Amino acid sequence: MTTEAFIVQLRKTVAEEIPLPGAGNTDRRHRSLFEIGRRNLSLARMAEAHWDAVAILKENGSNPKPDSLYGVWASERPGQAITLERNHDSSFRISGKKMFCSGAGLVDRALITVGGPQPQLVDADLRDNDRFLHFDDSEWKTNAFRETRTSTVTFENLPVIPEELIGVPGWYLQRPGFWHGACGPAACWAGGAAGLVEYANEQSREDPHTLAHLGAMRASIWASLCYLDSAGREIDVAPKDRESALVRALTVRHLIEQACSDILRRLPRAYGPHPVAMDEKISKRYQELDLYLRQSHAERDLEALGRAIKISPGSVIVFI
Repeated sequence: MTTEAFIVQLRKTVAEEIPLPGAGNTDRRHRSLFEIGRRNLSLARMAEAHWDAVAILKENGSNPKPDSLYGVWASERPGQAITLERNHDSSFRISGKKMFCSGAGLVDRALITVGGPQPQLVDADLRDNDRFLHFDDSEWKTNAFRETRTSTVTFENLPVIPEELIGVPGWYLQRPGFWHGACGPAACWAGGAAGLVEYANEQSREDPHTLAHLGAMRASIWASLCYLDSAGREIDVAPKDRESALVRALTVRHLIEQACSDILRRLPRAYGPHPVAMDEKISKRYQELDLYLRQSHAERDLEALGRAIKISPGSVIVFI
């Protein structure tokens, strides 16, 4: 798909509103992300970020800029946070480098974390300030998510007005919506895996081992949808409960990461190297799902989950 066609498809996708987390129908939000991931993981990755940005702004009592496509650039490297400096007047400027900026050169605006350890969130205008930005995608070696233009962005005194500061320092990480939003990528992962299972179901092989793998993969998708639906309903019951939100999000992400990893393991065991080596669409989806799952922090997330349960045992789960 050309860059132009991808942008057209992305803008068409995000033109449709989906429910905000915690406002009712959060399970529908998860299902929408799942369906987009089932169709196209690159598209899902970008759409999820845009809708996450909209939800963040709404949680702050703000509105997204009209007709703007958003990204969320919140990846941090220890000791390398970009800086926010005040000018002589009431304005600010951003300087430094930030990695893993998806949609560089594609999105109109981005919610950017600056400073640390309590980062300030900024709603940055990228279109009208491109002379203060440099995008470098040369470090992105894989073909997975090539369409998303994930880059290292250098900010050279990018101007920021006070109205573009979102919340106070630390608000971005401390709000309940941070953890509600963390379920969004998991919905995309599950959708990406569902696309692989659909491919498997269309194949003609019916030997016992292949059918066993197919059955296990289909069961993993059903379970993932159950996790997402349950999480959505629980979020709507207690949208302001941050402790439960943290436990829920880390639980759902772990379970879906495990389900998707099992599907990645089973597909080539059942169908050999052909789909991942010689089918362009399946190879692309397989690689993108494998990479996308690395947004899970694996054992670090499980440690955080265990620690949260020990601190607040009453927030383990809300059964509905």
